Amino acid sequence: MAKPRGGKQAVDPANRPIAHNRKARHDYHIDETLEAGVALCGSEVKSLRDGRVSLVDAYAEIRDGELFLVGADIAEYAFANQFNHPPRRRRKLLAHRAEIRRLDGKTREKGATLIPLELYFKKGRVKVLLGLARGRREYDHREAARRRDQARDLAEQLGRRGTRRHRVGR
Repeated sequence: MAKPRGGKQAVDPANRPIAHNRKARHDYHIDETLEAGVALCGSEVKSLRDGRVSLVDAYAEIRDGELFLVGADIAEYAFANQFNHPPRRRRKLLAHRAEIRRLDGKTREKGATLIPLELYFKKGRVKVLLGLARGRREYDHREAARRRDQARDLAEQLGRRGTRRHRVGR
């Protein structure tokens, strides 16, 4: 594929983002991430191509050695008629058995859960990026905001250093 002019990158339809769970990184500490495939029916894929999905209140759970995505809302596809899907059904996630066992052990620890961070197409397949997350407390939010403000102030000061003019005679 030729590179387009004007510096803009072309978005490959086979590799494009569908949805981000922005609230997840705010509400949780993400310890590690895992990419998993999603088992979907046809009307769900059509709805995802239209971008009609919400990851708010979604999480992943492990039952009987299998990984499932629970609470993700994929809207019904308008043209699917009677072959439509239930919008909030549990969807099976595809990952290696060893990874599922490892995550199962970590989620049994106190306060750990699996949260979907992103939903995207990769080589035409739907993938989900799961994060092993621990809930943040109120003081953690304040600490993160303080660190963000300090980093912004430091970047601002470093940016000004090169442009400051020294006046002679003062």
